[in-house]
Amino acid sequence: MKPVGVISTAFLFLLLWTAVPVRAQQGQKGENQGKSEKQDKGKGRAKQGKQQGQEQEQQAAPQATPEQQQKSQNQQQQSSQEQQPNQQRQAQQQQQVQQRQQANQDRQAQQKQQVQQRQLARLSQERQQQLIAAQQQRVTQYRQHLDQQQLLAQQYATQLQQANRLANYRFHQEYLARLRQQRLALQRAYDYNNDPYFYTAPIYRYNRGGSYYEINEYGAKLLRQAVNYGYAEGFRAGQADRQDHWRSDYQNSYAYQDANYGYDGYYGDQDAYNYYFRQGFSRGYDDGFNSRAQYGQYSNGSYTILGAILSQVLNLQSLR
Repeated sequence: MKPVGVISTAFLFLLLWTAVPVRAQQGQKGENQGKSEKQDKGKGRAKQGKQQGQEQEQQAAPQATPEQQQKSQNQQQQSSQEQQPNQQRQAQQQQQVQQRQQANQDRQAQQKQQVQQRQLARLSQERQQQLIAAQQQRVTQYRQHLDQQQLLAQQYATQLQQANRLANYRFHQEYLARLRQQRLALQRAYDYNNDPYFYTAPIYRYNRGGSYYEINEYGAKLLRQAVNYGYAEGFRAGQADRQDHWRSDYQNSYAYQDANYGYDGYYGDQDAYNYYFRQGFSRGYDDGFNSRAQYGQYSNGSYTILGAILSQVLNLQSLR
């Protein structure tokens, strides 16, 4: 009988020991649930209080009257209406600028194409030979002219020294040095048959002394050079006379009377070159003597006549 009692007692003790932790867990779980419910209720009350505060602030903020709202709308509408014309005007101006630029580009391209087409128009073989023969004769005459001018140049230099015009004397010597360099170039052999000047058709005409002359692009380039070279030499001569305290007298200058600097006997008549050289010289002398830039400018180390003045002097007319 004792073993049975021992076993019953042990079983009862085991049953009680198992039940105690279960109750403890249930109690702890209940406490946790209570805490969570309290926290949720606290958060809910805080959130509700915050919302009520925001609603009170919104209610306390001043509300815009219908008149104020209408005024604000009118101002916005007026601002929008004012911006639209400005934007449209700017767009129109930009479009006009682009149209003018495109028109200029088209016109320049068309003119360039016309010049190229005329340059490609070759003269007949007979006409080429006539031009070459006339050119060879001009070169021979020009060399003889340079020989004659040497004596006159020496006489003029003596006059400058006697008059104590030292600045003009220096300019005169520099001008003669440039002529000597130019004369050396005339001694080279020249290939007339491969020079495009002699087979390119005229594209311009100009009036000199009441007569019209036709020239191609190479001849026109020579005349432009004559005016520019004349302006540069005239400017230096005018400066020299001013430094010497001499009276203004461009026609008395040897460079003006000679008017051959830049001319090598090719691409045109000497008389035409001399005429346009003197046209540039008189204007350059006026600027140099008076220390101004009415007819030209100083750029990149050289004196050049203004483009508008150059066009006015030459007055080249396109052959169309």
